Amino acid sequence: MHAFKALATVAVLMGGMSLPAAAQDAAFDPSGTFADEYGTTFTFSLCGSGTDLCGTLDVLEGDSATEENLAFVGSMVMQAQQTEPNVWKGTIEAGDLSADATIRQVSPDAIEIEGCRAGLLCQTLAYNRK
Repeated sequence: MHAFKALATVAVLMGGMSLPAAAQDAAFDPSGTFADEYGTTFTFSLCGSGTDLCGTLDVLEGDSATEENLAFVGSMVMQAQQTEPNVWKGTIEAGDLSADATIRQVSPDAIEIEGCRAGLLCQTLAYNRK
């Protein structure tokens, strides 16, 4: 159960879904604060080379808001390199937990994050711009 909660926390930063061709061609600005349906929020910004994407966990709500996970609020927990327009791949790291992440900005105001641990346990969460 603890591993599932940890994966849910990590997955908060990741996304993946197929996009219409028109959406793939338009480059969106991922900078800003995005929230999931539970109220968990991340602030994303371009970092590194200027095309990398960094994510800071701002608010953690729902079942993932354990004492252990709340320690990462206010921390940058994700960094990913852009692999194509509106798509970044990297990792989410929170203490001893790490997961592969794919972040897709599917519209100007929506990001989907897919997090996978050990290539087997994957979860996708949707976030909307606040």
